[in-house]
Amino acid sequence: MEIRRNVVSRFLLLWVVGMLLSVQVFAQGLTVKGVVKDNTGMGVIGANILVKGTTNGTVTDFDGNFTLEAKKGDVIVISFIGYKTQELPAAATMNVTLQDDTEVLEDVVVIGYGSVKKEDLSGSVVAIKAEEMNKGAVTSPQELMMGKVPGLSVAQGDGGPGSGSTIRIRGGASLNASNNPLIVIDGVPVSDDAAPGTSNALGTINPNDIETFTVLKDASATAIYGSRASNGVIIITTKKGTQDKIKISYNSTYSYKDPYKRIETMSADEFRAAVMGQYAEGTALGDAARQLINLYPNQSTDWQDAIYQSGLSTDQNLSVAGKAGFLPFRVSLGYNNERGTIKTSKYERYTASLNLTPKFFDNHLSVEINVKGTINKNRFADSGAVGSAAFYDPTKPIYGIDTEDAQYASPLYNYNGYWNWSNGVNSPNTLSAVNPLSLLYDVDNSGTTKRSLGNLQLDYKFHGLEDLHANLNLGYDVAQSTGGNYVNPNSFQAAKDTDFKNIGQGNNWNNLRRNHLLDFYLNYIKDIESIKSNVNIMAGYSWQHFYYRDLSINKSNQTENLGEKGGWTYSDEEGRYIKNNCYPSPWENYLVSFFGRLNYGLMDRYLLTVTLRQDGSSRFSKSNRWGLFPSAALAWSIINEPFMEKTHSVLSNLKLRVGYGVTGQQEIGDYLYLTQYALSTNPNTQYMGSYLLKPKGYSPDLKWEQTTTYNVGIDYGFLNNRINGSIEYYQKRTKDLLNTVSVPAGSNYTNQITANVGSMKNEGIEFNINAVAVQMKDFSWDLGYNVTWNTSKITKLTATFNPDYEGIDAGSASYGNGTVLQKHQVGYAPSTFWLYQQVYDENGKPVQNAVVDRNNDGQITTDDRYMTNKSPMADFYMGLSSQFTYKNWDLGFNLRASIGNYVYNASAADNGSLNTFSNQGSISNYYKTAVESTGFTLTSSNEQKASDLFLENASYLKMDNITLGYTFKKFFTDKLSGRISASVQNVFTITKYSGLDPECDAIDQNIWPRPRTFTLGLNLNF
Repeated sequence: MEIRRNVVSRFLLLWVVGMLLSVQVFAQGLTVKGVVKDNTGMGVIGANILVKGTTNGTVTDFDGNFTLEAKKGDVIVISFIGYKTQELPAAATMNVTLQDDTEVLEDVVVIGYGSVKKEDLSGSVVAIKAEEMNKGAVTSPQELMMGKVPGLSVAQGDGGPGSGSTIRIRGGASLNASNNPLIVIDGVPVSDDAAPGTSNALGTINPNDIETFTVLKDASATAIYGSRASNGVIIITTKKGTQDKIKISYNSTYSYKDPYKRIETMSADEFRAAVMGQYAEGTALGDAARQLINLYPNQSTDWQDAIYQSGLSTDQNLSVAGKAGFLPFRVSLGYNNERGTIKTSKYERYTASLNLTPKFFDNHLSVEINVKGTINKNRFADSGAVGSAAFYDPTKPIYGIDTEDAQYASPLYNYNGYWNWSNGVNSPNTLSAVNPLSLLYDVDNSGTTKRSLGNLQLDYKFHGLEDLHANLNLGYDVAQSTGGNYVNPNSFQAAKDTDFKNIGQGNNWNNLRRNHLLDFYLNYIKDIESIKSNVNIMAGYSWQHFYYRDLSINKSNQTENLGEKGGWTYSDEEGRYIKNNCYPSPWENYLVSFFGRLNYGLMDRYLLTVTLRQDGSSRFSKSNRWGLFPSAALAWSIINEPFMEKTHSVLSNLKLRVGYGVTGQQEIGDYLYLTQYALSTNPNTQYMGSYLLKPKGYSPDLKWEQTTTYNVGIDYGFLNNRINGSIEYYQKRTKDLLNTVSVPAGSNYTNQITANVGSMKNEGIEFNINAVAVQMKDFSWDLGYNVTWNTSKITKLTATFNPDYEGIDAGSASYGNGTVLQKHQVGYAPSTFWLYQQVYDENGKPVQNAVVDRNNDGQITTDDRYMTNKSPMADFYMGLSSQFTYKNWDLGFNLRASIGNYVYNASAADNGSLNTFSNQGSISNYYKTAVESTGFTLTSSNEQKASDLFLENASYLKMDNITLGYTFKKFFTDKLSGRISASVQNVFTITKYSGLDPECDAIDQNIWPRPRTFTLGLNLNF
């Protein structure tokens, strides 16, 4: 009985304890059910719901509902893009209303002479932030923007280290003047061309220092820059130190560049077989060809492999940003080193920048100081080695060697150790191509550019009238470039030198470029609540001075005094002969401007922008010096209308924009309206021991080229801008085109001058969409796509309309005496191809040396050419970017496409026939695919080399880059975070173009192929 009582007592005790534990566990567990809404009361789809400090989370459904297991006392974090993040204690029922993140909604966009809220923009403006820029091994700032902006085309430069890109905004607006956009760096407009000694105008800017790009596209946005804005404006803003604590960042990349592309030419065995098959034995021509081809019966050289090498590069950047006492600052140092993919090529860049942003007088005076310094060092390789290597005889050795036949023994073909065609000892064959390795190693072509760019900007907010600001901007951009380009003594090139045989010559360059700027403007910004209005008025003055001095001179290599030589003077100090030329006078030009702008907003719905700028340029005479450039834009924020309130659950932005404006162009060179004189350097044109002066052509009536632009755009956004974008139509009409035209004999000092003749029309449609396609607890997917349709047509080229005007030559191949292949002509796009029409047989095969006699006069002349209606300009170009994020991992790629652009394959045209041998002492290889596709055997005629047979559709789809990265929030310590990444650039190209790369010049002859680049990156933040 006692035992039973004990058992029952223990059982009851265990039961009570178990019940108490169950109650405790039940009390700790909590099922949270809730709904997340926006401030309009609509459910938010895809909001992140997370238990703070854990990975336990979920996302809201279509109606904003969610269910989550939590514990009492947990904190629930609710977040969604465009809204402020909220942290609330866990409860069984949670009804959450998210509030708009005003910092996101009121993004400030930099425009000319100031900034505005993104929602207040009325013109066509696109801003790219640092996190949106392209990743990978980026040497030049242009590469950061590729494929990112509708209407912006960035065509890659060649494969040379440090090469630049061609930038076009909505196509070109000019023919002979510049089509480059105006580049403004931290408020300083800079020159758009590269100084001698550097291959890239923006190559002296460290891409790691860039915070944002702002692209101004339509005239209502660009007209504030007046005279230089007809091709759009790109504003580059660099990073600044505004943090309260010191932050150190270190960025490092290491890259391997694979020059995998080759021109398809014949191997040594294929070449021998082709020559043997084409030239009959026993004939004078056949025996000569066979003798040359059999000099080295067992020799086989792949010249393309011989000139290429694996490219290696590294980019190291260190920055320190923060606040020291009252002084916010940022300091950065950068080093970039690239070994090019063609032997001897090399590029080095050293950069340093300093930014200071202190404030004084109770924050009424804001000071910004920017100073950037760069040293660029280039060792240039001759890109002509690409074509030379492709078509140099593959049966010949790289280096001069002995042979069994004494007739061909060294030193007959030996020049500085390199094999070259020769007619005898020390008698080079001047008609033959140069050994590709000799082109590279027997030339010393290198230069150094030192550049400093900076400004001091003062913004004073008046005491007692804080809505009024005075802004003073003092800026400078100075570049000094030095270098030389010489052939080596005893080289094949020096042996062909008629002035200094076997000694050689070259030139030294030494030029200075200066750009000084002064801007002053007043800015009044006022919100007038009584009438629900805001006003932003700005008026100012600008002065800019450009100066250029060139001290380049031709010199021989060092040698002893060889006596009198025509046009040369011996220098005992240098041991060189110096060309008797006179340094030209420095070039300079001034721009003086008065400008003003009004931005007016009413009830957050109606926006008006009016701009007026008057520019005076010293490039025109006093009677034509001043140009007036007005613009206006209206915007209607339809989304803010009361009748749109019911749509806010889906539609978050809807704005209509309409713009009009006039911009100018004056990038034509200096003093063209004045009579100039040039010093003759011909020793036969002397009078009493002095060289004579000869007059140059001039155009006293030169005036501004003007472009009028119309723009209509719609901005849209859905689901709190989770999906957003715009669609725009634009039309540009340019008049008084600055163009090179012929003048009647005897009416001027030359037969061609620059004049205002002609007009052009340019129009297009742009569309872009950005979306957060997927947003989950641990995974998100962002997408961006843009497409542009653009067309250009010349509407006038003469002072009066003349349908019989033959047009203007626009592009030529280098073979022959320069075979013209493109023309500017009324009714066609600029640089349209002007060619002969190919004749085909009944099987559809092209007939060699047969082109259509279009005028039926029984002979083939240039009158039989026709305008093909095909040009290098793409009809459509587009970009697609994708970014996947999973926890700490990210994977992104960028695609870019061009459709409707054409390229003339001049390499195929010039080397596409088997019988090219003319018994001139040398023989060349053949373009394999051209020969296979055409079946040509005879030497191609000049007409054949300008046939539309070799005009190819060069449309393409490229994956520019793909990047995989991992971000760590702490590494050993909470104070160290960073990211590691691996990327590939130039991943693939899909195209039908038969040449090396469809993204090349309109006439493809010697393109340096772009390598495929593999990069490892490390970013550390302290």
